[in-house]
Amino acid sequence: MASVFNTALSVEDVPNTNMTKSLKVLVSSNDYLDSGIKILEEHFTVIKSRYQNFSEEGLTKNKDELFDLIPGCSALVWVSHHPITKELLDRAGPQLKVVSTASAGYNHCNVPELKKRGIKLANTPGVLSAAVAEVAIALMLGAARRFTENLDQVHSGEWEIGFDKVLGQDIQGSTVGIVGLGGIGQATVKRLRGFYVEKFLYTGHREKPEAKELGAEFVDLDTLLAHSDFVVLAVPLTDETKHMINKTTLAKMKKNAILINVGRGDLVNQDDLYDALKNRDIYSAGLDVTTPEPLPKDHKLLTLPNIFILPHIGSATIGTRNAMAVLAAKNVVNALNGKPLITPVLE
Repeated sequence: MASVFNTALSVEDVPNTNMTKSLKVLVSSNDYLDSGIKILEEHFTVIKSRYQNFSEEGLTKNKDELFDLIPGCSALVWVSHHPITKELLDRAGPQLKVVSTASAGYNHCNVPELKKRGIKLANTPGVLSAAVAEVAIALMLGAARRFTENLDQVHSGEWEIGFDKVLGQDIQGSTVGIVGLGGIGQATVKRLRGFYVEKFLYTGHREKPEAKELGAEFVDLDTLLAHSDFVVLAVPLTDETKHMINKTTLAKMKKNAILINVGRGDLVNQDDLYDALKNRDIYSAGLDVTTPEPLPKDHKLLTLPNIFILPHIGSATIGTRNAMAVLAAKNVVNALNGKPLITPVLE
């Protein structure tokens, strides 16, 4: 397992530099891992927020502190799902050269504004594909085998015991449609092979050369929705993909279809999903991402028996999060040393 995380990321690969401690790097959250901090501290003066950039604290104490800390910083390590604002970039000053987000997705990083200012942007794809794929399969199992209803029975002590009670659906023999056959989508297909899936479909902007080896067939979105028993969303959030699952597209899905989302919450119009689940227009859904996050405990989706929701834990393993922290740090070292980013979004 360690070899997966260490690919192209060993400490020996960090460039030797003559950078001085005069360059400041701001780490946006106090829970960024020491594996990344140590790499940054070898080269730069590291300033780390005292607060978490996640949850409600990120919108209050952390936000104010970042405004105080960012002036004069040459790099920003972004550990958050909160958006990078124009005001924060204004506050940073012209010496800010790179933003390195510890995430695969970068829709929250204000790409147009960074591009306008000539600020480099790096993300952490690849190293989290395996972990997110595992959660995608967990969601498939949870939604197909009615984990929400069954866990409620365990908690209440009232079990529906009977040969025909709380029956779920099979992954074996099913058709699985992957929306976005990138690293996460490919990792999901590889792991599902052992479940004896009958057919894999995928859609995207273009055919992927890896698809042939995976045995996945390229189709348009409408065809994928119409024929898939499981629809797995593994695409980035963009203007094009926002609310790609909505009343219209849900109506194209099979009655027994199960929707899985490991991308971003806003890929799905949650009001439309609620209606489709409540009316049994589709069978069930499994979500690791929602809008907002955290999802309020009184949110209407949580009143449904046919949805299985996790609190955005796709990359939440020790190995994966350390690999993400290391990669984010090494992108900063490269950027401030005049070397190419390892995983560039903007260069």
